[in-house]
Amino acid sequence: MKVVTQSKIHAVESVKNIDDVIAILEDIIERSQLKDDPLGYFAALYKKVTLKVKEGIADNYFEDGPRMEKLDVIFASRYIHAYYAYQNKKLVTASWEKAFNLSKKYWSIVLQHLLIGMNAHINLDLGIAAAEVMKGEDIHNLKGDFDKINEILSSLVLDVENDLSEIWPTLKTILKWTGKVDDFLIDFSMGLARDGAWEFAVKVAETPQDKQEILIAFRDHRVAKTGNLITNPGWIANMVFKIIRLGEKGSVADKIEDMES
Repeated sequence: MKVVTQSKIHAVESVKNIDDVIAILEDIIERSQLKDDPLGYFAALYKKVTLKVKEGIADNYFEDGPRMEKLDVIFASRYIHAYYAYQNKKLVTASWEKAFNLSKKYWSIVLQHLLIGMNAHINLDLGIAAAEVMKGEDIHNLKGDFDKINEILSSLVLDVENDLSEIWPTLKTILKWTGKVDDFLIDFSMGLARDGAWEFAVKVAETPQDKQEILIAFRDHRVAKTGNLITNPGWIANMVFKIIRLGEKGSVADKIEDMES
């Protein structure tokens, strides 16, 4: 596994704004394409989300644009730090370890890589980031903009299905045949993000500082366990996923490029 240079680690630690986030995501995408690393799938999706957030800030979509950029930076930094820590074989949360380890499994499809990344980042990281950006303030004042983040996430569900259909054109037909698999995508991208992440954010914000670490560790354990539904969703879904995997066209690098387009 390639070790990240100290200069790159310094760059990661000095993320100050949303453009820094985008630049680092582009670096992860480029590295992933060069190495045919499936971790680039989530990075490509995340870049789309970040660009949407940046656009929303510029268009005054959010109640507080500067606060939203700060939240975006805190939120993204958790993923970025986890990614580079994993590259250097350092400790990461159980949720991210499960997500990153999936990249080593041949039979995992693009959809699973996206969902496992969303599971760790939305169901664990988003609540922590929301509580941090509102430290010393009433967390409930963030609810309006928090919901708008999830509107952006939800709006990208169709984009994701379209991207995956580019990788394997018959995917939409399969999804229609197996509504359970389609619901699997919707549940993780919308329902869990909207409800669980906000409830967790409120819990973190309302928990004394010296007890937050225990709360986060417990949440991390639960989120990692939820990830098992993605890595091993049952024999029917696994059979469908294997068929999809055999039908996915192009190299990992090609599929990352399809996700970016």
